Amino acid sequence: MPVALCTPRLVLREWREADAGPFAAMSMDAAVMAYLLPFSDRAASDAWILRMRQHNEAHGFAYWAVELPGQPDMIGAIGLSRVRSAGFPFAPAVEIGWRLARRYWGVGYATEAARAALDDGFGRLGLAEIVAFTVPANARSRHVMERLGMGRDPAADFDHPAVPEGHPLRRHVLYRLRPSGR
Repeated sequence: MPVALCTPRLVLREWREADAGPFAAMSMDAAVMAYLLPFSDRAASDAWILRMRQHNEAHGFAYWAVELPGQPDMIGAIGLSRVRSAGFPFAPAVEIGWRLARRYWGVGYATEAARAALDDGFGRLGLAEIVAFTVPANARSRHVMERLGMGRDPAADFDHPAVPEGHPLRRHVLYRLRPSGR
């Protein structure tokens, strides 16, 4: 299991106790969370990090903390996680996702780190497919998916099972990528 994935500008690494504060602050930013259900409080943010640590222990991958070398705080979370819930029509699957602090948007970090996670997923993990999903209005994330070579599967768009009926974030679009599609 790798301790870190490195790109020319970033390190994707296991979570540290010191990441909890910066992650919670990032997760309270309304722009960062515009297309995600917000955490109810700091305890919920901390619980998400704990789930990623447990996921990594169980599967050898998770959403990693992302840092700029030489910077004291993490800048986001990017990586892979298993989707097993029967509420997801495409499950079981492995999804890729990202969340960066707003001040790090627009410079290619999400795409760069996601490529490293994809390479790890298709290489070391030997995955046959990786999916990504978001709400239709999330153009920034959809552009990252497209830059990664992922293709939308309109027939597989779905209502997110964790989002309440009638909520504007319920409908999601699905993208897929296979190793040969890159």
